[in-house]
Amino acid sequence: QVQLVESGGGSVQAGSSLRLSCAASGQFFSDLNVAWFRQGPGKEREFLAAIDWSGNGESYESSVKGRFFISRNNAKNTAYLQMNSLSPEDTAVYYCGADDNWGRTLAGLLRTWGRGTQVLG
Repeated sequence: QVQLVESGGGSVQAGSSLRLSCAASGQFFSDLNVAWFRQGPGKEREFLAAIDWSGNGESYESSVKGRFFISRNNAKNTAYLQMNSLSPEDTAVYYCGADDNWGRTLAGLLRTWGRGTQVLG
């Protein structure tokens, strides 16, 4: 079973950029779709972006489209979330998750989750 570890979080100034990483261990990462979610203080977890197993299909939540970009490198068993023009409203714990079903991926019903990385905007 794959395990996921997020990294790259930290404190950022308004307008700056940050790239989060989601490193996978175990087998079959290249068979899995990956999604990024976040949960801000006092808020529910919200979907940000997803990428399919091949890297050719992507989906974004409308509020971050054009500002956040998801990618993956299957040779490195890693997915990424590039975040630009950060603001205090982006303060949250950011999670990555993986699943072999695209519908479940978009709905946040992922079988595997990381523990999250904190971003302070």
